Amino acid sequence: MRFIIIIISVLCFSCKQSTNLKTNTESSPVEKKVFFKNLNDGDTVISPFLVEMGVVGMKIKPAGEPEPGTGHHHIIIDGGFMSFGEIIPMDNTHLHYGKGDTIVHVELAKGSHTLTLQFANGMHVSYGEQFSSTINIYVK
Repeated sequence: MRFIIIIISVLCFSCKQSTNLKTNTESSPVEKKVFFKNLNDGDTVISPFLVEMGVVGMKIKPAGEPEPGTGHHHIIIDGGFMSFGEIIPMDNTHLHYGKGDTIVHVELAKGSHTLTLQFANGMHVSYGEQFSSTINIYVK
């Protein structure tokens, strides 16, 4: 009888431990995002101005052969995010930082502007809205 009680106790303790492990894992999802480190929505700046870019949940890697979980930053001037799978064009309003830059200087005309930070893979293919961040700034 004593042997059966010990076995039941061990089984109950084991079940309780595995349940707790599963709960702890599920309650800690990995955050994935991009963000402006030094600029906030509504800031006023003087051109040229410094932009510091950050990412969580991905590693920065220069443009080239795509590798899962890696990519580089782009800034879209006066436009929104690029949908997942879209190739980010190369023009005056889509600034590419394919060398893996995280700190850059941007020059803009005076007035109100929207900056969208967009993360993309090695071939400039957008990771979509989850890896974008848009702010409004005013250039003095």
